[in-house]
Amino acid sequence: MARMHTRRRGSSGSDKPATDENPEWSDVDAEDIESRVVELAEQGHDPSVIGLKLRDEGVKGVPVPDVKLATGKKLTEILDEHDADPEFPEDLRNLMAQAVRLREHMAENGQDHQNKRALQNTESKIRRLANYYRGDEIDEEFTYTHEYAAELLDDE
Repeated sequence: MARMHTRRRGSSGSDKPATDENPEWSDVDAEDIESRVVELAEQGHDPSVIGLKLRDEGVKGVPVPDVKLATGKKLTEILDEHDADPEFPEDLRNLMAQAVRLREHMAENGQDHQNKRALQNTESKIRRLANYYRGDEIDEEFTYTHEYAAELLDDE
């Protein structure tokens, strides 16, 4: 992923196998997968963590390498159907948590100019991402403030 605010190169990552069917060794019923996804969401897990748990622990002991291939729906679509989706998209919430941590650090270390810039960059990313999600994933009236982000993360 290319970094927006640095001159460094992005980090490389592996690609998923190019296949359009679920492997035969993972023959879990789609309804069982959906119920497990909802169950994990109700326990408070983020969508990315749910995917890792399905891959590692599986459903009834059988690993699920790819939820979309197994069920025909993305994990977030399953959560949306069962009204178990989080209030904010995971990437936006993680950025807000990072900004709250940085702001707390800046309150104690006002001379830390490097992290002051990091906070500015993080809040800039939050506003940009909020514009992307506004009206669809988040409320039309949403505007980012540090106080709102801190309050939101305290509630969880």
